[in-house]
Amino acid sequence: MDDILRESLIILGRIFTIFPLFLMVTIYMGKRSLGEMPIFDFLIIITLSNVIGADIADPTVDHIYTYLAVIVIPLLHKSVARLLISNRKLGKKLTFEPTLVIQDGKVLVENLKRIQYTIDNVLQMLRQKDIFDISEVKVAIIEGDGKISVMKQENKMEVTLEDMNLDKKNLSLALPLIVEGEIYDDILTYLGLDRPWLIEELQKRNIPQMNRIFFASINQNQELHISLKKEEQHMPPFYH
Repeated sequence: MDDILRESLIILGRIFTIFPLFLMVTIYMGKRSLGEMPIFDFLIIITLSNVIGADIADPTVDHIYTYLAVIVIPLLHKSVARLLISNRKLGKKLTFEPTLVIQDGKVLVENLKRIQYTIDNVLQMLRQKDIFDISEVKVAIIEGDGKISVMKQENKMEVTLEDMNLDKKNLSLALPLIVEGEIYDDILTYLGLDRPWLIEELQKRNIPQMNRIFFASINQNQELHISLKKEEQHMPPFYH
């Protein structure tokens, strides 16, 4: 019982002594490490977490070496951060490049595959930016930190051309209808449509084969928006 009490007091003492240091170190490392979380910053945070977790959980770990590690690791982080700023080529190798994933409302499937994102990931990120219809997007880019940057179509900007002409269309939620060749029949049923209607609409667009479609959505005005599996990218690559 005495041993348990003694080790518990040791662990409490480690918590109350290590966390003020960890707080100071986090402030020293700066906002960049918390907000954008590039890959090197992510590794630094994971390493610090493991060092501190091991120190708190295992009373046999020498506390002074944990202090040394918690001080040296952020110094390494700062040194590498300065090196990345001064050496652009090295910085590009240690961070992810931005990736174009939507162009003029069309999903660039090959780019999605390269960064291992799914259409569901992208749709969720768009919804978080209050975009519920992919056709509203002119350009969408997955940044190096994994977040999405979006430029809307010109007539969907905050002050829109439709508003200026006093001819504003009613907002309509776009629902996923085809995802990677699979038809969501319940969406057709909800809108009072059926597969023959869908096939006819696809034939009007010269798309005879369903398996050519990567993603298609439909709004309550029965307007289809389609992204094929092979959409050409006609914009130059994006860099840091």
